[in-house]
Amino acid sequence: MSNYTINHLKQLIERSDIVPVVNQVEFSPYLYQKELQEYCEANGIYIEAYTPLTRGKKLKDPNLVKIAKKYGKTAAQILIKWALQVNTIVLPKSVNKDRIIENANIFDFEIAEEDMAELEEFNENYRTSWDPSNIE
Repeated sequence: MSNYTINHLKQLIERSDIVPVVNQVEFSPYLYQKELQEYCEANGIYIEAYTPLTRGKKLKDPNLVKIAKKYGKTAAQILIKWALQVNTIVLPKSVNKDRIIENANIFDFEIAEEDMAELEEFNENYRTSWDPSNIE
């Protein structure tokens, strides 16, 4: 599925014998759809996070940069690692070879619980794509 909200998923599950395996949605600390994620997890559906890097719009956020410096990583690496640590499938996008390599260089550290909690507070319902909430 793509861009299914809880309401969409409930309708689908009520009307079908098949439960989707993956729901691809926009997902980042700035659009932390925790309720959707919890609903999906309770129903055996994985969240696949697209635009986890906010299309680059939040990479200079001083709060994010501060956390990145603490770990000796880039802001993009922190966003990707956060998404992995909250148990999502992550789809960072880049056509730049160096950034692709950088994006993959995230398996040598873990973000501490207190920093994960701080990242969760970044949520501001910030979307870089369309909002599927109003679709029936």
